[in-house]
Amino acid sequence: MVSTAIAAEAGAAARVTGARIDVRNVSHWFDLPAGPLHVIDELDLSIAPGEFVALLGPSGCGKSTLLRLVAGLEPATTGELLQDGTPITEPDPSRIVVFQDPTLFPWRTVWDNVALGLQARGILRQQRHRVDQALSLVGLQDFAKVFPHQLSGGMAQRVALARALVNDPSLLVLDEPLGKLDSLTRLSMQTELVDLWQRTGFSALLVTHDVEEALFMAQRVVVFSDRPARIQQVLVNDLPYPRHRGDPRLAALRHEALALLGLDASW
Repeated sequence: MVSTAIAAEAGAAARVTGARIDVRNVSHWFDLPAGPLHVIDELDLSIAPGEFVALLGPSGCGKSTLLRLVAGLEPATTGELLQDGTPITEPDPSRIVVFQDPTLFPWRTVWDNVALGLQARGILRQQRHRVDQALSLVGLQDFAKVFPHQLSGGMAQRVALARALVNDPSLLVLDEPLGKLDSLTRLSMQTELVDLWQRTGFSALLVTHDVEEALFMAQRVVVFSDRPARIQQVLVNDLPYPRHRGDPRLAALRHEALALLGLDASW
């Protein structure tokens, strides 16, 4: 029995391929005509390899800015960001951003949209099978020759996820990826995203304004203050997966998160 447990633990460890991310004493300003706009203030945050972390906070507090810094899309004003101990100084295929809008090219088929990353890196000819694998991961293997206008909103977002996964990322950066979906599709996609994360082992950093979404999906939820963003509290959700939305522990965490955001009066 013990050897079986050890083997299972070793197998789980082998599946964890995610990056470790360290945000150390990061502050960030935007230079505006009216003067500097301070959006992040002395932030410290770490994401363990294979961990799923969500960011919650008031609109405009700096959550999406932090995602851009982590992705390497722009440098922090002060402080440092590290991936597996190496400074993050520019974008890298190991860190892929999935935005709210799928931004698919309408003149390219689903397969060709997913293949973009490999094509840009000049390795598509040798790695064509990875496009098919990514489409299978998101359940769209039968839609490879379809064009974006023929897809539902949820299917289009799954194409965007496949386009990210084809690069075999160590970190998936999710900037409200489900924000434009209808409520039923959104609930379904939350479960699908968690399933993809569990199967592939990447680290995930999610920005969302949906408290229940953050708590349903993530292992830790970081609650930010108003701008400039500071960490108010980190909520740990140790419920096992798959999770049940009616679990009393989720209800308690939701009330705690809403209280931190000043929105608990009606709950």
